[in-house]
Amino acid sequence: MKKFVSKLVLFAMVLALVCSCAYAETDSEYVKAKGTLVVGITVFQPMDYKNEAGEWLGFDADLAKAFAESLGVKAEFQEIEWNNKILELNGRNIDCVWNGMTLTSEVLASMACSKAYCNNAQVVIVPANVAEKFQSVESVKGLNFAVEHGSAGMEVAQANGFKTTNVQDQATALMEVASGTADAAIIDSLMAAAMVGKGTGYENLTYTVALNSEEYGVGFRKDSDLADKLNAFFDAKYNDGSIQKLAETYKIQAALIKQ
Repeated sequence: MKKFVSKLVLFAMVLALVCSCAYAETDSEYVKAKGTLVVGITVFQPMDYKNEAGEWLGFDADLAKAFAESLGVKAEFQEIEWNNKILELNGRNIDCVWNGMTLTSEVLASMACSKAYCNNAQVVIVPANVAEKFQSVESVKGLNFAVEHGSAGMEVAQANGFKTTNVQDQATALMEVASGTADAAIIDSLMAAAMVGKGTGYENLTYTVALNSEEYGVGFRKDSDLADKLNAFFDAKYNDGSIQKLAETYKIQAALIKQ
């Protein structure tokens, strides 16, 4: 009996050692071993969205594909609930969050982040026919805002004491305003430039007040070595001019942060 117990104890110790070794590998080793970089995203034009063939594209999506290729793996895109992004990351359901993510204090404390690569702001979206009434923070305080749950837009709405309805993503927030179920929305300025106004799917909407200024970064698991690798990748792409050309493709060149 004692020998049997000793063998069980030894087996448990070996198993624990194997498990600890499996998670002792670096993030880049983990990603290379499975052959994919799983990118957590939401639908966010012009950063991440699908074409008619169902393929993900956009400024962030294209960069993610190129970064994955530089690691010798393929990018795999996974839609997530934005409010659960940290849980998804820590649970290894995704390997990074690359979706026009604002570098908030919560994000910086919970993730290993790349350096900032784009400027952004949270802006108010209203129907174009009433836009003249809503040109200041004070003027929009009585509105009911649709905001993406867990987003920078939700944070700035709460900071201003606005009445809000939480929705799944920023695209849904726009739909709420267009359908009249919300008075206004708060979304990223880069998305607003691509999705509302003349020549877009939301010609009857416009953006007015900028509520803050912020920066985008990419988030990996805490202490991940992939953040440094991405910074080196960004440097190389700036030096050869390819990231500037990609930004021009998606018309966000004015928002790029010079490295």
